[in-house]
Amino acid sequence: MRLRKTISLVAVVGMMAGCTSTGGVRQPSGPETVAPEKALVLPPPGGPSIVSVVERKRGNGVEQTISLFTSSSVPGQNSLKVQFFGASGANPGTGNAGFSMINESGIAREVARAAPGVPMATSATFLQNSYGPFGYASGRSRAGDTCIYAWQQIRSSVNATTQARNFGMIQLRLRLCDANASERQLLGIVYGYTISGAFDGEIWNPYGNPPPADAALGRTGEPIYPDQGGYRASPMPIGYEPAPAIVGRPRVAPARSASQPAQGAAPMPAPIGPRVPLPGEAPQARLMPDAAPPEQPVEQSARAIGVTVPSPDCIGDAAMTAACRR
Repeated sequence: MRLRKTISLVAVVGMMAGCTSTGGVRQPSGPETVAPEKALVLPPPGGPSIVSVVERKRGNGVEQTISLFTSSSVPGQNSLKVQFFGASGANPGTGNAGFSMINESGIAREVARAAPGVPMATSATFLQNSYGPFGYASGRSRAGDTCIYAWQQIRSSVNATTQARNFGMIQLRLRLCDANASERQLLGIVYGYTISGAFDGEIWNPYGNPPPADAALGRTGEPIYPDQGGYRASPMPIGYEPAPAIVGRPRVAPARSASQPAQGAAPMPAPIGPRVPLPGEAPQARLMPDAAPPEQPVEQSARAIGVTVPSPDCIGDAAMTAACRR
């Protein structure tokens, strides 16, 4: 009897819960496409344009895969991947993203997946942009396309994190392949991109404390000249503009006039007589080089034009008429 009452009570509670439900549709948390202006990292001016941005919220941060314009025959999509690691529970209902420090073996696997079939070599030169040090690998495909894969981890120093602040971290990966750009042009993207995202709260600042001002400022005996540059003799260009493809064109010999003999050939004798124009050529008066200039027209005296009227003395007498005629 008690069991029957318990079952009836559970059924009534279930019916009441069903009546109070709104019946809305809920989509599970997963990747979603956001507008390009909401990208957490922006390429530099003149750099590759943003095609799409896919965002995935994690319990301890946010991930974004920013697809970039691609002009290459190498399989794969140019992209800029960024991960923000902060406090756990930032986005309830989503799992935390695990992260690992950058190491050589992990980077080697990432490089192999980023540009399949392209022999990539890791650069041993120490480089850094506005956000700190970074590394990259580069290579060239059989078709002549240039590829780079760059990585960077932005995190405050150990001394800064011991003060219960500056715990955040940002990791970036950049994959670029281009048919016309050089390695230096593609490397300019790493120097020019801008991180627009930020953490809520000073405790998660990944950049650490701001550096102090230069000790030489305001000090006697430390001149600063207007042409004094930074640590690089020639700064990297911001962004890149792919060079146009060079198309080979056959060389055409310059047109030579009929009066100019070919190089190495004996000079033609001077023609005799007037020049006959070619078919379709407008006739024009042309003097021969050896011909004498035309004579100037001789001025002729003015001569009366009309009928000569005889004198009255010559009229009437035959002898006078004959004399007048002579």
